[in-house]
Amino acid sequence: MHANIERYDSFLSSLRAPPSSTWTEAQESVLLEPYTYITANTGKKTTEKIVQAFNLWLNVPKDKLAVIIRVVSLFHNAGLLVDDIEDGSQLRLAHKVYGIPRTINAANYVYFLAYQELSSLRSKVQRRACDSSASPDSGLRDDSPTAEKPERLISDRDLDLVVNAELISSHYGQGLDILWRDTLRCPTEDEYVQMVKEKTGSHLRATAKLMMACATTNTNVDYVPLSNLIGIYYQIRDDYMNLQSDEYTDTKGFAEDLSEGKFSFPVIHGILEQPENQLIMDVLQKRPETPTLKNRAIEYLRNTTKSFDYTLAVLNKLEQQARGEVERLGGNPILSALLDKLHVDA
Repeated sequence: MHANIERYDSFLSSLRAPPSSTWTEAQESVLLEPYTYITANTGKKTTEKIVQAFNLWLNVPKDKLAVIIRVVSLFHNAGLLVDDIEDGSQLRLAHKVYGIPRTINAANYVYFLAYQELSSLRSKVQRRACDSSASPDSGLRDDSPTAEKPERLISDRDLDLVVNAELISSHYGQGLDILWRDTLRCPTEDEYVQMVKEKTGSHLRATAKLMMACATTNTNVDYVPLSNLIGIYYQIRDDYMNLQSDEYTDTKGFAEDLSEGKFSFPVIHGILEQPENQLIMDVLQKRPETPTLKNRAIEYLRNTTKSFDYTLAVLNKLEQQARGEVERLGGNPILSALLDKLHVDA
């Protein structure tokens, strides 16, 4: 019972020692298991393509680009861990495998890891000014205080504020999405598009703004409107595909948005097109898991309110505007190829 009690005789002295992490890699690996699980089961190709595309214009140095990709990936996947819990997702199952408490803790931990990574994008001079006990050289290029810097729309000084603003937007948008679902209130089309801009667009905006802040070319060109447009286009397309695509059924389940009670773009159109008909509202309230009610709702949206035709028409307009903006900005073969891939035929 008293075998190890002597270790506490001078315990206070040990706490006065310089701080050092006692965490082992094995402990951190276990802590991050929910995050590791979701990253192994989440596609990254679209984000990587967009980064490559914007870098044709911005030419971010490779060392800083690697940090940006890492930071955006950390924030995005941490957000997915929490979103899946809030949405009751049956597709990405980290919270089912590891439990809700561990998953939430892992997501929060990863948010702070991302902020830690973000600090390495500051020039070494800035880091010394912010932290007198600056860490050893990270290997990132040094920004000389005497070097002439290009004018840029996004400052490279307060990058944490840039990311923080987008995290606020993301959580604001997600909050509205949850509120509408849980109170069974159908938003207007404009409200939904604004929510998508805040929620889905935040990921692309954060990517674009960090790249703009670290760019070596086109530093005074605003790529944020294009990021917003692509984000909105991508989400409305996803809404359409969730209810209409056999490929989505194979990978994400059949019409999972209806099972989650989600007010997606075609669903909102169907409700508002014939507000006196309560069919879609009744289906959303029931959150069906079996195909019968889902098929009935989809048939109604297809044949009665023509909501899928309307959604395709909107997608076509957004796609054409995105292509026009890409050309206005000087052309971009990677983005053009991505838009080709995302195109949905009528």
